[in-house]
Amino acid sequence: MHEIGRIVSYLGHYRKDAILGILLVVIESAFEMVIPILMADIIDVGVAQRDLAYITRQGMLMGVCAILALITGLLYARYAARASYGLGAHLRAAEYERVQEYSFANLDHFETSSLITRMTTDVTVIQNALNAGFRPMVRGPVMLVIGFALAFYLNAELALVFCAVVPVMAIAIVVIVRRVSPLYGVLQATVDKLNDVVQEMLTAVRAVKAYVRGDYECEEFRRVNEGLAATSERTFRLAVFNMPVLYVSMYTATTLIMWFGGQMILGGALQVGELTGFLSYVMQILNSLIMISNVFLLLTRSLASVHRISEVLDEPVDLTSPKGALTEVADGSVVFDDVSFKYRADAQEYVLEHISLAIPAGATVGILGGTGSGKTTLVQLIPRLYDATEGEVRVGGRDVRAYDLAALRDAVAIVLQKNVLFSGTVRENLRWGNPKATDEELLAACRQARVDEFLDRLPGGLDYDLGQGGVNVSGGQKQRLCIARALLKHPKVIIFDDSTSAVDMATDAQIRAALAELTGVTKIIIAQRVNSVEDADQIIVLDDGRVSAVGTHDELLASSEIYREIYTSQQYGTVGDGAVSCTATGTPASKGGER
Repeated sequence: MHEIGRIVSYLGHYRKDAILGILLVVIESAFEMVIPILMADIIDVGVAQRDLAYITRQGMLMGVCAILALITGLLYARYAARASYGLGAHLRAAEYERVQEYSFANLDHFETSSLITRMTTDVTVIQNALNAGFRPMVRGPVMLVIGFALAFYLNAELALVFCAVVPVMAIAIVVIVRRVSPLYGVLQATVDKLNDVVQEMLTAVRAVKAYVRGDYECEEFRRVNEGLAATSERTFRLAVFNMPVLYVSMYTATTLIMWFGGQMILGGALQVGELTGFLSYVMQILNSLIMISNVFLLLTRSLASVHRISEVLDEPVDLTSPKGALTEVADGSVVFDDVSFKYRADAQEYVLEHISLAIPAGATVGILGGTGSGKTTLVQLIPRLYDATEGEVRVGGRDVRAYDLAALRDAVAIVLQKNVLFSGTVRENLRWGNPKATDEELLAACRQARVDEFLDRLPGGLDYDLGQGGVNVSGGQKQRLCIARALLKHPKVIIFDDSTSAVDMATDAQIRAALAELTGVTKIIIAQRVNSVEDADQIIVLDDGRVSAVGTHDELLASSEIYREIYTSQQYGTVGDGAVSCTATGTPASKGGER
């Protein structure tokens, strides 16, 4: 009930439409329930007494009731549609905004495909349940109560006959709903899997074609799709079973009432008009029970979606700005004070252990280490994409947890290991760094990142459409655009996470030269190539989540075995049985490996 109340609260100003819809359904039902009484009077009074004026008057009243019921029904449809689609829009917006607040740790709890399903399919289920189920949800109980009252008013004995059938229908509804309820959760989870396969294939469609894996992907989709079909069939086979049960009960009740009613008419205890009106109420009551059963099934499915949406909305955001948060970062100094980190509190091992480093403002620092040594994780603690498990990270002399998150991340630019561009033009992508940047500022950043080398070749220049995810540019061009975007932030700390791995050696050297001219900015460079960081003020060597060595290029060559191994392996390559051969460029081709 808490989750339902939470979802209903998102009606917002559409709550008035929902309340008006409820009132209109009640009024519509009341008008419809008056019609059988008028019809009974026409038969028992007007027809029996051959009173044409009475028949006409009562007939006109029936017509007025029918027209009023039609008008209120049409008005209901309008308000119900506004309420349901308004609720759907608010829920999608609330989920989307909530995801924007998530930290990386929060995002680790959900698959991307599952979040998409929760914002689309699950919201649609709730939306349809409200739109399609709103009327029977209100109308069913109202007609059931009024119908029972008027049926007892017309003939209490026949009403008792009908009451014997109702428990059978109620038990059938409860049994079916209890069997179907858990299947709806399974159904939505299967939709997640289908979306996951589709998203993965579309994202990696070029790799699929390059490796000629189209048949494999089709087979994988067929398997998941057939699984969804089988789950849907099993779920809805049980769900629709309620209709035969309810109709059997309805026709059994009608037959018994006609039998006993006929006997009472023959015995003079009941009039034909009363039986006709009573049968109308019986049909109304039984139809209301059918509506209620369908509503239960709709609610059962929507409850699974309500729970899944509530998981997104109720996910506790573990990174928030404190009260009285600092909104200004003094400088670009960075200090790691005995920092340890693990991604999950229950993880047995730390990713980073007892990291203590001091990076002065304006310094250029390189970070080297093998795959899995924790390089990316380390720099993600600086803009507080994750929080340190133990110890303290300070930027500008203050704990990062003391800053307003937006202010801290504005002062720290990071070019992520996985380059991300968005649908739109070059200009629109670059302005992610500074929405107010002029074309002159954009072009200056492009020159620093060496984007100008290919920008003139793009049709339209800054107005060139990059396509979804930047598919219209190469990996190296994408990296340079991401660097230019970061430079436009004019940050106090800028982090390059292996962000030149796809560019050639000459371009890498040009970018480093341009970055060296930046003053007052702390530059932290994660690299695979020693030559990318050998001119840094200090180089940090990580090994298995620990700081192995810190120093300049020359100091590390003399003191760090790990650094010497990295340097030597990049200066020379082995051929055949360990023969040493110098590469043409003095260093091997770059490798942008995952860490």
